[in-house]
Amino acid sequence: MKAWPALLLIATALPAWARSGFEQLSPALQAMQRDDAQNPAMLWVQDGAQLWTRGPDKACASCHGDARQSMVGVAARYPAFDTRSARPLNLAQRVNQCRSVHQGRPPWPPENAELLGLTAFIGLQSRGLPLAPPTDARLEPARARGRVLFNARIGQLNLSCAICHQANVGQRLAGSLIPPGHANGYPLYRLEWQGLGSLQRRLRNCMSGVRAEPFAWDAQELLDLELYLAQRGAGLPIETPAVRP
Repeated sequence: MKAWPALLLIATALPAWARSGFEQLSPALQAMQRDDAQNPAMLWVQDGAQLWTRGPDKACASCHGDARQSMVGVAARYPAFDTRSARPLNLAQRVNQCRSVHQGRPPWPPENAELLGLTAFIGLQSRGLPLAPPTDARLEPARARGRVLFNARIGQLNLSCAICHQANVGQRLAGSLIPPGHANGYPLYRLEWQGLGSLQRRLRNCMSGVRAEPFAWDAQELLDLELYLAQRGAGLPIETPAVRP
């Protein structure tokens, strides 16, 4: 109990951009995220739990066993370098690769409800663990490109990710509170979407919001940004599936 004041002091000393967006939520939304019975994202998680054990031939569980044991900490380490494809993959891409290579099924398209549910179920197994991006030299070129993209001004509004989500966290843009822009809760439920969505969906939304042409789904640029955001948020607790406005 005596350690709490020091921990709180450290948390208070962090710059606004280094904190989880959870801290900006209203008490009602914080309660919704904390309570699995209220968190609407858990509907997708329940579907993902069923997909984990469902055939018809080879289910995820047939190789990986009980996700509550085998998947602990996995989501905290993605995106990661994949030796089979010789490139970085995010968690959804890894799920699709496994689906194609080991289950002999076609990959799910981006934002497919089943893909979101399964990745949210896997992410849930790491909830509360710190985001721990791999220290893999093979990822560094992509991470460096992601840093450049994060700081690059784009669109008709001539804004960068950093201008909003680092320099002006807590301010308002078009009436909305600017969050720190961390990736530690995805897939997450947004009230604006009335559904679960991926980090790529949010990045593409931001690009549209500044009147720029969004990168295509699964474009290398989006993965570069995901890698940099994982490094930027290293140490933050995994909140999957989070709730946001």
